[in-house]
Amino acid sequence: MKIALIGYGKMGHEIEKIAKHRGHEIVSTIDVNNLDDFKGKSFRSADVAIEFTSPVSAFGNVQRAFAAGVKVVSGSTGWMDEHRNEVERMCKQDGKTLFWSSNFSLGVAVFSAVNTYLAGIMNEFPDYEVSMTETHHIHKLDAPSGTAITLAEGVLGKIKRLQRWVVKGGEAQTDELPITSIREGEVAGIHTIQYESEADKIVITHDAKNRSGFALGAVLAAEYTAQHSGLLGMDDLFKF
Repeated sequence: MKIALIGYGKMGHEIEKIAKHRGHEIVSTIDVNNLDDFKGKSFRSADVAIEFTSPVSAFGNVQRAFAAGVKVVSGSTGWMDEHRNEVERMCKQDGKTLFWSSNFSLGVAVFSAVNTYLAGIMNEFPDYEVSMTETHHIHKLDAPSGTAITLAEGVLGKIKRLQRWVVKGGEAQTDELPITSIREGEVAGIHTIQYESEADKIVITHDAKNRSGFALGAVLAAEYTAQHSGLLGMDDLFKF
């Protein structure tokens, strides 16, 4: 498979290494200083482009790739909510293909399934207060993390007494799920969901050791995207 990389930072380098190890070819590498390469023959030859950049540039990158006729796998967070309607239109009406996820880690995919299952159980136990904490490196621009929001939505979909998630800055209301965001060091990503009552506490945590799990998931998503079309996500790749 021919892969184009959009964003050539730490994640881009890790994806490149894993993609080559799995027998794929990197045909184009685009970063902030060579955006004109979206129009080049090498980029257009890609079966899939893998995009890891920033909330500010992600949607523009997706549009440029679509204009070149290239399918996209995007792991950039902090932009999808604003542009979801337009992305859905492009995929449904214009025949474009985007695989988007707030987190490509295989472990997080399992963790997310466990989170949703546990939330379904805890819906029956209103004495437990629910909260979440997410910790990432100091370079991460969005807070809460996209993964935290996805996990929170999984909880809200199961626990009827909770209506919304909120950034913790004060006392949360009884119908709110508070999320605490911490930015420190070079932490790859830690997500913890806690259920606490006067009697005890239940805690589940996913702690990423490095970026390799995210990179492998992105490459697996690209392999899947090359054979499928439309607006895709981790629920399509992993049928838990």
